[in-house]
Amino acid sequence: MRGSRTDARRHRHFRVRKKVHGTTTRPRLAVFRSNRYIYAQIIDDDQGVTIAAASSREGKLAKGTLNVETATKVGKLIGSRAKDAGIDEVVFDRGGFAYHGRVKALADGAREAGLEF
Repeated sequence: MRGSRTDARRHRHFRVRKKVHGTTTRPRLAVFRSNRYIYAQIIDDDQGVTIAAASSREGKLAKGTLNVETATKVGKLIGSRAKDAGIDEVVFDRGGFAYHGRVKALADGAREAGLEF
């Protein structure tokens, strides 16, 4: 056993990050999910720069609860911000979370907004 649930998730994230690396041409879409909010960032790991970010703490999204619909809206928001920054393709970093529920909804929302991964 790896201690706490957080420690186990961090270990899974390290395993994912060994293989997933964002470049200038294809940056990384990183997802973090807490119990209350969900965050997404598009990161260029070569330069160490965050290109775009979105979260459920912004504007009218912060008023509601974190559910699949909210995660989908955050995905669409990060997708539109990526398009504005000139990014069409990303690699998906699920952050050690299961690709299910809110994380999957965020990914589907980003795909609806035009991101390819």
